[in-house]
Amino acid sequence: MPLSFSVLSTAGAARRGRLTTAHGVVETPAFMPVGTLGAVKGVTPQELEAAGASILLANLYHLSLRPGIDVVERLGGLHRFAGWERPILTDSGGFQVWSLGGLRAIDEDGVTFKSHLDGSPARFTPESVVSMQERMGVDIAMVLDECPPWPVTREAAAASWERTRRWALRARAASRGTAGGTGGTGGMALFGIVQGSGFEDLRLQAAADLAGEGFDGHAIGGVSVGEPPELRRAAVEWTAPALPADRPRYLMGVGYPADIVHAVTCGVDLFDCVLPARNARHGVLFTRSGVVKIRNAAYRDDPRPVDPGCGCPLCARLSRAFLHHLERAGELTAKVLATLHNIRFYLDFMAEVRQSIMLGTLTDLAARPSHPFQSPSGTLSASS
Repeated sequence: MPLSFSVLSTAGAARRGRLTTAHGVVETPAFMPVGTLGAVKGVTPQELEAAGASILLANLYHLSLRPGIDVVERLGGLHRFAGWERPILTDSGGFQVWSLGGLRAIDEDGVTFKSHLDGSPARFTPESVVSMQERMGVDIAMVLDECPPWPVTREAAAASWERTRRWALRARAASRGTAGGTGGTGGMALFGIVQGSGFEDLRLQAAADLAGEGFDGHAIGGVSVGEPPELRRAAVEWTAPALPADRPRYLMGVGYPADIVHAVTCGVDLFDCVLPARNARHGVLFTRSGVVKIRNAAYRDDPRPVDPGCGCPLCARLSRAFLHHLERAGELTAKVLATLHNIRFYLDFMAEVRQSIMLGTLTDLAARPSHPFQSPSGTLSASS
């Protein structure tokens, strides 16, 4: 296999694991910072490594538009191009099938996008998506999938899954780097993606359809696309235990710390989400005692660090008052510092999750009120 995965310990369905790739080891459960174009906005590769990131997520759709796969390939692959020496996972563009609904057309063979940059056409097929990810030399590639919107009828969700299943098998046959393949040039792993929207029988069928096809890992897709929080969690509860226990499981695009802990208790190993970086750019910081909205006037004279328990460059040296000043002044440094902090918070949080599995205290961690967990209504506490 182009990667290996081992479970080191368990706590109920939760797994403390180790994922080994050609570019390094990922201790799981792990959070993957989102570097859509190969970089997290405002963060250098060195800073991302210092924060503790062991794997980065990039987006094939966006990289294919600019700078283009040919450029990345000519310049030595995505690792060298982006200056990131650790593992990289790339999304296939399936999320854009959902998010760019007005700029794409789906047919049996694939998806035609109208570029959101200049309107030019971009054609994605299951085979071309595998090829482009192989050419970039990534460690983990996702198959092309159709992510249905919410709400959706059961009939439409079933037809969508059947198309995604056919695409997954075509991608599997085209891949040169997965188990059972020809070895490839870079040992790229290929993950299948379970869809099925909010329908339990479709989710279970999708998991069963993919389980025996030799994918190196499996993802749970099509969640956090507008469905109610309870249905989002139910989809994870249905799907994760139905996936092969000897392969890594990845929940795509989720989420808040509470959602991550819930998914970990269901047996999920990998996560990504734009929340830490996006919230940081809007002056919202995660801390061990709640969420800090740094633009609020209450922080104008606050000499404390944003989070006394954090070792990020912001908390190690600067005060809430100074960050408030920078944010209110529109200084770019405020967004950079806030992003460094939020990324570090998430990565430290995942380290705590891993430790809690080893110690058998995951239930206590999930119940701890001091973490800025998502409330049942889907909103964040604004406490500090």
